[in-house]
Amino acid sequence: MIEVNSFERLEVWQFAYKFSLEIYRLVSNFPNKEKYGLVDQLCRAAVSVPVNIAEGSGRGSIKDFQRFLYIARGSLEETKSHLLIAKGLGYVQEKEFETIMALAQRIGKMLNGLIKSNSKK
Repeated sequence: MIEVNSFERLEVWQFAYKFSLEIYRLVSNFPNKEKYGLVDQLCRAAVSVPVNIAEGSGRGSIKDFQRFLYIARGSLEETKSHLLIAKGLGYVQEKEFETIMALAQRIGKMLNGLIKSNSKK
């Protein structure tokens, strides 16, 4: 069973938290016309990753935790798609894109590992 408020100790949550902060830093340079479009969508998707990990860990059962890990993984993929669009529009430079996508890939692998591990329980 997952301990209440233990999500902060999960390495995947820590990386997802840093990822969401990096997304907020990244979009601060986007054009104002994207404030209610791409910026909003990108931030919501990125924040959804650590938030769903945290919510799932507080649900008290592996089954519920697993469900929220899948949601977090979906949000991560959504974020990656938004990042590709932002890059295509020229809002993100190649080096920034590669750095943030590498972090996204790492989080994805961590989520997949946790999902796999929980499936065995």
